[in-house]
Amino acid sequence: MLLKTFGWSFAVTAIGLALAGVLWGWQGLAIVGILSILEISLSFDNAVINAGILRKMNAFWQKIFLTVGILIAVFGMRLVFPVIIVAVTAKMSPIEAVNLAINDKDKYEHLVTAAHPAIAAFGGIFLLMIFLDFIFEERDIRWLGWLEKPLAKLGKLDTFSIVVALLVLLITATTVATDVAHGGGDKTATVLLSGVAGLLTYLIVGGISGYFEDKLEEEEDEDEDDEAGEAGGEGDEEAKAAPNAQLNGSGGGGSGGTSVMGLAGKAAFFLFLYLEVIDASFSFDGVIGAFAVTNDIFEMALGLGIGAMYIRSLTVFLVRRGTLDDYVYLEHGAHYAIGALAVILLVTIKYEINEVITGLVGVVLIAASYWSSVRRNRREAAAGEDSEAKTEVTSGV
Repeated sequence: MLLKTFGWSFAVTAIGLALAGVLWGWQGLAIVGILSILEISLSFDNAVINAGILRKMNAFWQKIFLTVGILIAVFGMRLVFPVIIVAVTAKMSPIEAVNLAINDKDKYEHLVTAAHPAIAAFGGIFLLMIFLDFIFEERDIRWLGWLEKPLAKLGKLDTFSIVVALLVLLITATTVATDVAHGGGDKTATVLLSGVAGLLTYLIVGGISGYFEDKLEEEEDEDEDDEAGEAGGEGDEEAKAAPNAQLNGSGGGGSGGTSVMGLAGKAAFFLFLYLEVIDASFSFDGVIGAFAVTNDIFEMALGLGIGAMYIRSLTVFLVRRGTLDDYVYLEHGAHYAIGALAVILLVTIKYEINEVITGLVGVVLIAASYWSSVRRNRREAAAGEDSEAKTEVTSGV
C-alpha cells in the first residue's frame, strides 16, 4: 500500500536528485533537497485539506489529480507562474521574462519579490475564506468546542464569512499595505484589487463545484425515490430487488442514469479545479520563500516539484486509508493551519516571517489535532469495553 501510493514520489525523488547532482553538482543537489523538505513542511496541511475533497471523487479523478494535477503543480505553479508574474509586473513578454530568469537572476528575484503584495493578498484572502467557511459551519464533531460552537451560531448569518474576509482585507490594505518593504511604496490599491480577486475566485470556483455536487445528490435522491415507488407497487420481492438492480447499474432508466453520470463528471471536474486553486494558494508562500535558498528557477521548480509530489501522494494515502474518518480532528487542525497561513501571508506583505515559523505553525496544529483524535478514540474504545463488561455481568446475573 505504502509503496504503491508513494512509488512515483520515490522515483521522482531519485531521478530529480540525480539530475540536480549532474547539472549543478553537490551544491545544487543540497539546494534541491532543502527545497523539497521546505515544500513538504509548508504544505502538509494542504494534503489534509485536499484529502477531504479528494475522497468525494472516484478512482479516475484521483489518478487525474496525481498525473495532470502534478504537472500543473510543478510546471504551472513552480516554474511558469513566477515567470508570468514577472512578465505582467515588468510589462515584458514571457520569453523576455525567461531570458531574465536565466541570465539576470538577481533582477528576476527582485521583480518576483516586488509582486509579493499582490500574490500574498490573493492567496491570503482565498485561504482565509476556506478557513472561515469551515469555522462558521455547524458540525456535529467539534475540536475546540468553546470556540467553534459560538462561531457556528454566527455562521448562520448569510454571507458572514464574506463580510469578515472583506473586513480583514480592508484592515490589511489600510495598515500593512501602506508602507511595503517588498518593492517599497504604498500598495493599498494593489492589495485591495488582488484580495477581491482572490475572494471572487473562491466564490466562483467553490460555488460552481458546490452547485454540481448538490445537483448530483438531488438527482440520485430522485432516482432512489422513483425506484422505491415503482418497486412498492409491484410486490415485496421486487421492492427488495430494485435497490440491488440500481447498485448494479441496471435500474433507473436510460436518461436518468446518463444525467447522473454527466453531473458526476461535472462535479468532479469543478472539484478538481477547486483543488488546483487551493494548491496554487498554498504554493505562493513556498515559491516566495524558495528565493531565500536560491534564485535559479530550475533548481526551484525541481525542488518544490519533488515536495509537491509527496504532498499529492500523501493526499491519496490519507483518502485510501480512511485516515480522516479514523482521526476526526485532523481536518479541524488543517483548517486552523490554513487560517494561520492566511494571516501570515497577509502580514508578510510588509513584514518578513521566516518560512520555518510558517511551517512549524501548521505542523504543530495538525499534530495537536492528531493527538486529540487519538485520545478521543481511546476514550470511545474504553467506554465501549465498559459497556460490554456491564452487559456480560447483567447477562450472567
